[in-house]
Amino acid sequence: MTPYSLAFYVDVVTTGTVLGLRPADSPERVAEVLGAGFGDNAYEYGLCRDHGLVEFYWTRASAEAPWEGHHFSLQVHRLTHRRREFLEPVLRERYGRFAPRLRFDKLRRLLERRGVPLVEIPEDPANAPYYRTFWQPESEVEISVIGTQDEYRTPGDLRVGDVSAIRAPLTADGVEIRRERALGRLL
Repeated sequence: MTPYSLAFYVDVVTTGTVLGLRPADSPERVAEVLGAGFGDNAYEYGLCRDHGLVEFYWTRASAEAPWEGHHFSLQVHRLTHRRREFLEPVLRERYGRFAPRLRFDKLRRLLERRGVPLVEIPEDPANAPYYRTFWQPESEVEISVIGTQDEYRTPGDLRVGDVSAIRAPLTADGVEIRRERALGRLL
């Protein structure tokens, strides 16, 4: 059995879901599963619902249109603050305590043992070499890892090799765009 929060992260990377929630699920469905304790950052065409560790994002074509799921993000770096509001009660109940840091090498080993490969993809030039990104093609999950410390570009409480965030989905087309940018073909 994978201890504590590692099982949660393995589940997310393997399935591309958070407790079964897909990036396309509605704000109501997300609140039903993660709970009503969240903060909204809403504007006419976008909504970010911040549950603590987990954030879900939606967009819409007009103020009258329904919200369409865009992506979710796990703000893993927040756990270093060791504040209870950064971890949803449902996650604590299901997975127990969460370590303040997630070491990428440990997560990668657990995923490899389960036959879940990760591929390193080019980082956005604005974030390289401070961050490195790894991608799981089947679940379309990306993992952002601290590559190099920098006082102004990386959180001071994370070390090289710590996971900063986990997001989904990142499609194969999105990966190709990053590769093209890295080769200088797209600006």
